[in-house]
Amino acid sequence: MINDVRGRVLSPGDDGFEAAATPWNLAVTQQVSAVVEAEDASDVAAAVRHARLTGRAVTVQPSGHGATPGLDGEILVRTGGMRSVEVRPQERLARVEAGASWGEVLTAAGKHGLTGLAGSSPVVSVAGMSLGGGLSWFGRAHGLAGNAVRALEVVDSEGAHVRVTADSDPDLFWALRGAGGDFGVVTALEIDLFPAPVLYGGRLLWPAHRLEQALSAFRKITADAPDELSLWFTTMQFPPFDFVPEPLRGLHVVLVDCAFLGDAATGRELMRPLERIPDLVADTRDELPVSELGFICAEPVEPMPSQHRAELLTDLDDAATATLLKAVALGKVTPDVILQIRHLGGALARPDADAGACGHLAEPYLVNLLGVAGEETGARQAGLALALAPHVSGRKPYTFLNERESAAAAFPEETLARLRQIKRARDPQGLFRSNHPVLG
Repeated sequence: MINDVRGRVLSPGDDGFEAAATPWNLAVTQQVSAVVEAEDASDVAAAVRHARLTGRAVTVQPSGHGATPGLDGEILVRTGGMRSVEVRPQERLARVEAGASWGEVLTAAGKHGLTGLAGSSPVVSVAGMSLGGGLSWFGRAHGLAGNAVRALEVVDSEGAHVRVTADSDPDLFWALRGAGGDFGVVTALEIDLFPAPVLYGGRLLWPAHRLEQALSAFRKITADAPDELSLWFTTMQFPPFDFVPEPLRGLHVVLVDCAFLGDAATGRELMRPLERIPDLVADTRDELPVSELGFICAEPVEPMPSQHRAELLTDLDDAATATLLKAVALGKVTPDVILQIRHLGGALARPDADAGACGHLAEPYLVNLLGVAGEETGARQAGLALALAPHVSGRKPYTFLNERESAAAAFPEETLARLRQIKRARDPQGLFRSNHPVLG
């Protein structure tokens, strides 16, 4: 029995255990021996001390994202109940507890004309995304989310609660910002905030037969887009799910999502090539409060079984484009796979001497393949990745690793060696088990 815990402690057979042990990705089963729903840092410390005494490992999920397959008796610590957000507008800083979502942070920061480096979903935790590097809508302007972390509050392998900064513990500070939760349990973090007085964003959508024109316009705009503009290109067939508006269910479409840190007039002018494409079905672009950033992609907010794969493109030249168009024409994408291309570059590509383990992304584009879990989805993803092999760098951002990939796929050998050295020094018992272990 885990003592001195204010939150719920659930064991197999208890009411609510199965639901608490189930991750966001319903395709993954997590075999854990207990679930601790932590209410504060003291609960986390108690769970870590218990695991240390009983020879078990700890894995952590704030909201269920970051599913961890291959678990066998670990203690799952849920930090989703720890949701405090404190914005310090004069310092352009926010202190965020481990369970707080990006939606909550954006709402609080937006009141002061500020934003954090949030991604596309408002329900993902700030901690989970930032510890994995974090690819934000505003990354082209300000870099990876992990590099915007200024301090972390951590329960270490001794069960002690410590504050980690670049000055107090430079090695651990570096490792935590980009290599996940393999070195301790983060209970809160302090992140930089950035000015966002005006945000213009939304989605343009066409029938699938306009795919080639839309991709051509996407290439044209991203070739010299300012850092304040981010565009994501997607082709997909809408699934027959309740969260999809009925007129769109089953429809094969091409769409471009955009976020621009600037006014509507400038944003529209930058995206003018897209407006020249006929048969536009929808255009949701508008000036938005930063708290509504999640409105742009309108991603599902309920768990579902999913399977994804990502590749970093070295270029979106004519050859790579022809490969993508051929794959779509041959039916290698829809209906099972969503094909998304995210424009990177800007601050994401610039090396930063203060960067964490996530470093920077030299590649200009990311291809993200997502679908409902199943053999057909996996086969289509693998086939498309094979076709794109001449156009990819081979490494991947940590937060885009799928459940079967190890941390080794995300880091250069020198970085991985340093991470492993820090892991062995700070967690010699292997107490902490992240979803992508650096020693795995």
